[in-house]
Amino acid sequence: MPTYTYPGVYIQELNTGNKPIEGVSTSIVGFLGIAERGPVAATFLTSYADFVRIFGSYFQDSTGKQAYLAYAVEGFFLNGGQQCWVARVVSIDAANPAKAASVKQANFQIAAAGPGVYGAQIGFQIDPASIAPTNAAWFKLSVFYWPTAVLAAAKDVTKATQTEVFDNLSTNPNSSAYFKGVVNSGSNLVTVDQPAVGNVPAAAVALLDGSGGGAVGSDGAALVVNDFAGAIADPANLTGLAALGATDDISILCCPDENSQPKGQIAQLLEAQCSSLMDRFAILQSSSAEGRPSGVVPTVNSRRGYAAYYYPWLRVIDPTTNVPTLIPPGGHLAGIYARSDQQENVAKDPANEPIVGIDSIQFPIDNNTQGILNPIGVNCLRFFKGQGNLVWGGRTTSPDPDWKYIDVRRLFIYVEKSIQQGTQWVVFEPNDTPTWNRVVRSVSDFLSGLWRQDMLQGATKEQAYFVRCDRTTMTQADIDNGRLIALIGIAPVKPAEFVIFQIGQWTGGSSVTET
Repeated sequence: MPTYTYPGVYIQELNTGNKPIEGVSTSIVGFLGIAERGPVAATFLTSYADFVRIFGSYFQDSTGKQAYLAYAVEGFFLNGGQQCWVARVVSIDAANPAKAASVKQANFQIAAAGPGVYGAQIGFQIDPASIAPTNAAWFKLSVFYWPTAVLAAAKDVTKATQTEVFDNLSTNPNSSAYFKGVVNSGSNLVTVDQPAVGNVPAAAVALLDGSGGGAVGSDGAALVVNDFAGAIADPANLTGLAALGATDDISILCCPDENSQPKGQIAQLLEAQCSSLMDRFAILQSSSAEGRPSGVVPTVNSRRGYAAYYYPWLRVIDPTTNVPTLIPPGGHLAGIYARSDQQENVAKDPANEPIVGIDSIQFPIDNNTQGILNPIGVNCLRFFKGQGNLVWGGRTTSPDPDWKYIDVRRLFIYVEKSIQQGTQWVVFEPNDTPTWNRVVRSVSDFLSGLWRQDMLQGATKEQAYFVRCDRTTMTQADIDNGRLIALIGIAPVKPAEFVIFQIGQWTGGSSVTET
């Protein structure tokens, strides 16, 4: 209560009690996979050009096995995706981990942005600063990347496919132009450090191959499923799926390289994270060599519907070879999910949607084949004459009829996460009727908005949802132990999976009664 000490007019701001809930994003994807280069920390991207600058392009590992992360991210953005996180997978084997290439001098250390043999394809050059060419405390750093080790060995900067220039850098840690802060926040290729205070002498082009001191980059041991799961020992340096798990705004998970490991292992990791966190949904993909369509089954049965399984693969024209190449469909599907959410909403099943940016589907699927696959949760990708390549399935892999549709599970994820984030103000409020009423108003207003957008079924609000928070939803023991319990029910819209027109002969002139 304010204190009034002098005559006059006083203004007070009143809390009306209405706390609106804002819907969370449903279309930010977390990609897990193998890349040519780059950091292992989860990295936020808004375009495929971002991916190429940071992680490189199409890539085969040292054994010649194709990696599909680049294709997937490209397909995501081609199909309408706008934002994603990428976690690059590398070996975390304690005995033979992947290592970053580096060069270490007395006052200057430079290393590749991430581990791998690609580090030997990065070079750097140090020149006098443009604004102070005679001042040894200032310098210019140029960084180069060559796509092959052969080109890198020649050190011909005109053949570099990526160049970064950082001019007018200071060696003074107190300067706003301090080189460590400028380079580490702006470079996609390297990180730098200053082991000891001092100037950085000029140097000709040198490679991060260990020849000038430092470490030689390595890919480490062959990748295993634990590398995809990620390192969790150091919470500040999570890798792999663990890094994506710590990123709150992700709502869809996809691993384009899930079939690089024994069948189902990575799929189980993805589904387990989704089921545990309850705020994201997994897109799973068949192998390119599944065999007969009638033998295809989902790799994971997600009991509560946190995963969907798609079949078969897609065929694209590889721009580097102009040769048709098979790729897994996950990235394109993630973009379709995002596009459907943006054009409609999360209550619309992301099916009967065109697949953009492909040449064809691996092989044709007819109605009889899909009649076998659809009931067991295999979503088919099909070509229809006059319509093109379409996503022709909208089921999860759940055996529970309540959770068999993708849009129902994703709607619940959206509602639950939005309410969770939008009601944080309730924590430590008085656990009594005024707070309960405010909770009911906030949640009801949010659900009413969804109903008006046709995201909930029912001719009236009462048919679409209910919200209760009172003495019927909690006991005195709950209240005494600090528990505020609200009961919420929603009626999700189910997709029209089977459209049936009943048609019969009608004798002209006879009366017809509409039903």
